[in-house]
Amino acid sequence: MTNFISSQPKLQTGTFFIAVWGCQMNVYDADRLRDLLSASGYAEVFDPAQAKVVVLITCAVRAKAEDKVFNQIASWQHQGQINEDTVIALGGCVGAELAEQIIALDKSVSIVFGPRTAHRLPQMIDRFCASHLPVVDVTADALQKFDALPDPGLRGPSAFITIMEGCSNKCTYCIVPYTRGAEESRPVQDILHECLNHLAQGALELHLLGQNVNSYCGLDENGEKTSFASLLYEIAALPGLKRLRFTTSNPMDFTDDVVRAIGDLEVIADSIHIPVQSGSDRILQLMHRRYTAQSYLELVTKLRKVRPQVSISSDFIVGFPGETEEDFAQTLQLVEAVKFDQSFSFIYSERPGTPAAKMTDKVPKEIKQERIYKLQDLLEELSAQYSHSYLGTTQEVLVEGFSRKDCTELKARSSANRIVVFKGSEKLIGKMVTVKITGVMAHTLKGELLS
Repeated sequence: MTNFISSQPKLQTGTFFIAVWGCQMNVYDADRLRDLLSASGYAEVFDPAQAKVVVLITCAVRAKAEDKVFNQIASWQHQGQINEDTVIALGGCVGAELAEQIIALDKSVSIVFGPRTAHRLPQMIDRFCASHLPVVDVTADALQKFDALPDPGLRGPSAFITIMEGCSNKCTYCIVPYTRGAEESRPVQDILHECLNHLAQGALELHLLGQNVNSYCGLDENGEKTSFASLLYEIAALPGLKRLRFTTSNPMDFTDDVVRAIGDLEVIADSIHIPVQSGSDRILQLMHRRYTAQSYLELVTKLRKVRPQVSISSDFIVGFPGETEEDFAQTLQLVEAVKFDQSFSFIYSERPGTPAAKMTDKVPKEIKQERIYKLQDLLEELSAQYSHSYLGTTQEVLVEGFSRKDCTELKARSSANRIVVFKGSEKLIGKMVTVKITGVMAHTLKGELLS
């Protein structure tokens, strides 16, 4: 493994292209790499065929994401969009997971980096261009990259801010603690500085990111630990902020002070994402998820008491080793009880090196498929019910840009994280407006501009 002394890379001239898969933290890392490479003299292009450096960032939570990135490289090679002169840098959690193995898997990859070493990418490019030997650098202190990165560039009306790195929960199915390392929180002042930077550039919505934001405990300017709830109050008070989101929350750390903050702070969005994974206490214990279905229901009750209109979404894993029909039935019962909105569900994906990978009571593939279809049908039905409940209501939405399907319409996002399309002037992009919901489509609401 190659380690680097942190030094200023020489100013480059060239082009780069970035593709990203996976979670919002990968999106954040990709945006910060755009800032870094631009500051180092590179110009971003939006076609890999025009790029000197192609940067690929992907996750390692499911095997599908790994396969996708290698298939993409092969596809670009076949199409002639990249060639032997293209510098391919592969990063994200998959970089930390596989490290040198990536070079063995795909000889066209020039550089491998991890989530903690993204800030050293310009030096890695220098090193590869000088030696033409593969460079692998995946180890660094958790918060080192934040000190080394330039101030964020223009993001638009909504911006991501990572408030912590890593995870220490070690759920038995999850590889993140091994790829992003143990949990460490960024200092409060660093986070506030980044938030203010985005607001000064016109952002109206901020989205706080962490593997488990509720366990945030960064130091304030006096060296005292700050809870996540306290951080929410500080950020909510920043001038110009119209909406505040956060992802993701482990139910075991969703404390009463965070619930109170959601009740107190209108700026916090109505959409709250709380992954439950399973409705079976037995499976939750096997997953090392330290809560029960009942405690989850109690949390939902508290949230709906302080924010009656709250929209709760979740993550589910189907077919975890040992999952029985009764366990799965309990998951369906929990879904019915909570009535989740816009949730995500996945078939269990075995990740090498995790405790669950060693469990022997595997669920057959056909049963996992049957269960995932049943769960997704129920989740879609509930989501459709929520969609129709918005008909005739007025919603304050943040205009993000043009609709992908109709360039004469604008695309906006509601507090409950619903996409709304409506006719309006391009001048409204980046602004909060009020619309009346006039129609419901599969995954989109139709609106009419009121103000």
